[in-house]
Amino acid sequence: MSRFGFSGGGEHATWLGRVVEPVIDLERPIVDAHHHLWMRDGAPYLFPELLEDLDTGHNVVATVFAECHSMYRAHGPEAMKPVGETEFVAGVAAMSDSGQFGSTRACRAMFGAVDLSLGGAAEPVLEAHIMASGGRFRGIRASTCWHPDPKMHRVVPDEGVLLRLATLEVCALLERMGLVLDSWVYHTQLKEVMVVADRFPNLSIVLDHFGTPILGGPFRGRREDVLAEWRRDLRELARRPNVTIKLGALPIRTGESQVDRSLPPTSQEVESAWRLWFEEAVTAFGAHRAMFESNFPVHKNWCAYTVHWNACKRLSSGMSETEKDNLFRNTAAGVYRIDLA
Repeated sequence: MSRFGFSGGGEHATWLGRVVEPVIDLERPIVDAHHHLWMRDGAPYLFPELLEDLDTGHNVVATVFAECHSMYRAHGPEAMKPVGETEFVAGVAAMSDSGQFGSTRACRAMFGAVDLSLGGAAEPVLEAHIMASGGRFRGIRASTCWHPDPKMHRVVPDEGVLLRLATLEVCALLERMGLVLDSWVYHTQLKEVMVVADRFPNLSIVLDHFGTPILGGPFRGRREDVLAEWRRDLRELARRPNVTIKLGALPIRTGESQVDRSLPPTSQEVESAWRLWFEEAVTAFGAHRAMFESNFPVHKNWCAYTVHWNACKRLSSGMSETEKDNLFRNTAAGVYRIDLA
């Protein structure tokens, strides 16, 4: 039995299996706008594991692979090593396109990585990604999460990486080449994204994971403070028309949650945990600039694929059909140029 994300193997799968739900709104087409494939510490979440989740009932018509430092080249120039991830994903996508593994167009689009310190010298790397992808490469992810509290997980070792000259040179390349910048920052860094959006108004920027409000660490027990700061900066960021937002990857159970942890979350519990954040994000950006994501297998640490998408359908249940279509497929298809015909 495969292990999922950062969790254990068979025991974790058994735990997730303790909650079984019928699929809500069975026929609604979904583009999963953000998932990974990897082999970490001998733990696979590769095409077979993805297929297991896609086969749990929801009508996922296409997926977008998200950079995760997977299958980098072991040899050759350091700057070109991330192209190995694109080569790997292109192979998975080609298998999916054969039609022998179901109707979902897995990894129909993807975004990868470049070393941001390369600056303008990143152009050959971007060109190599495009060539290796078989027409699927759409841009890169800048994962620049940083917080001064030493207990916080830091994706980069120093603050302000997103605003460094070299990073801005990479952003200029992306804008010129018509590529997308996925930005993963903490909510305390949203002003940095505003600066980039203002400097490059023709660059399509996707804010990952609701803008990652920090609900633990130095902010444990300060939910209302986090909400107020996040809401203020998110609304200001949403004034930039070149920014869209991904809705997913929020905590479900915080340290203050009083729940029976012998069972995994139900979709009602996920909906309850995310409702306020969801409504604020959609109010700020509108459904036409927002998209649901699974963030699997990371989010598989906490709930099953069926439960996740049921929760998204519960969150959007009171919205119009046009709004639902935007959240579940049209925004992602537009941003990542996915032909759904």
